[in-house]
Amino acid sequence: MHTLSQLKSGELAGIKRIKISENLTSLPLDILSLADSLEILDLSDNQLSALPDELIKLKKLKIIFASNNKFSVLPEVLGRCENLEMIGFKSNQINQVPAKSLPAKLRWLILTDNCIETLPDTLGERPRLQKLALAGNKLTSLPLTLSQAQNLELVRISANNLTQCPDQLLNLPKLA
Repeated sequence: MHTLSQLKSGELAGIKRIKISENLTSLPLDILSLADSLEILDLSDNQLSALPDELIKLKKLKIIFASNNKFSVLPEVLGRCENLEMIGFKSNQINQVPAKSLPAKLRWLILTDNCIETLPDTLGERPRLQKLALAGNKLTSLPLTLSQAQNLELVRISANNLTQCPDQLLNLPKLA
């Protein structure tokens, strides 16, 4: 665990992984000082409800975790982060997942224990998608385009409002 004072002092220069949990209500822009090195950003256990557009300046960012915050919408800025592969926003109050929030290189999407009723069709258009954790939401269906997710290996959809196994998952070659 790192502190905001460490970040502000420059003590974390060159770091690849950072976890800050200090009841943040906004992302400190001091994080941009790590743009040349930061690959993993863990903002879990804060009070965040939005992320700034400046997040795209973290060019090496591959993984972001923001579980146990106050997000109601998955931030669209995530979709503009060119190297982002893994998104974990468990236990928020997310009820909207905009198509623009899904980055092109998405491999893991973890949205367990939110309030999501629908997902965008573009989810199935992420060819690298391997893991999809959606348990504990309010989904009644999954996007038909998931039948195109040929690299999908794991899907967790329990505790939703699904009445049957989604047909689009049945012929995926790597699904365990």
